[in-house]
Amino acid sequence: MTTRELALRNPTDILLRLLVVAALVIDAVVHFDLAPGYQLAAPDGIGQGNLFRLQAAAAVLVALYVLVRGSRPAYAAALLVAGSAFVAVLIYRYVDIPAFGPIPAMYEPVWFFEKTLSAVAEGIGAVLAAVGVFRQSSRARRRGATQGVRRRKNQACYHR
Repeated sequence: MTTRELALRNPTDILLRLLVVAALVIDAVVHFDLAPGYQLAAPDGIGQGNLFRLQAAAAVLVALYVLVRGSRPAYAAALLVAGSAFVAVLIYRYVDIPAFGPIPAMYEPVWFFEKTLSAVAEGIGAVLAAVGVFRQSSRARRRGATQGVRRRKNQACYHR
């Protein structure tokens, strides 16, 4: 059985994968749900609603990637999507950043249920994705070390 097959059957890896996917799905559902109301401020421009739709689409795509692969690049993509959304919600909650270029001003100095739910899911998702990146990295290092030992043993057998 390959290491990949073992990883697929490891309950900890499956749970980690499902939790990251759940966090990204919560993020996507909240952003899709809130997008129409936020687009009203800039109906013809990029608008915050369209940015919410892009964020939600990215979260769905990365959730599928994590679900299917569960690899280091998949977890890194999840970390990027969830982490950037978490940082954005915190910045635009506490800092009044004016519009710049096509990005609208998105300052909103309040917390409400959907925003809080999304922020919590993004924060937890980012932390769990970082754990996934670390676990996959350490697994790859262990696999490389094991292969190196096998290679040296094989070379020693041929040189006798």
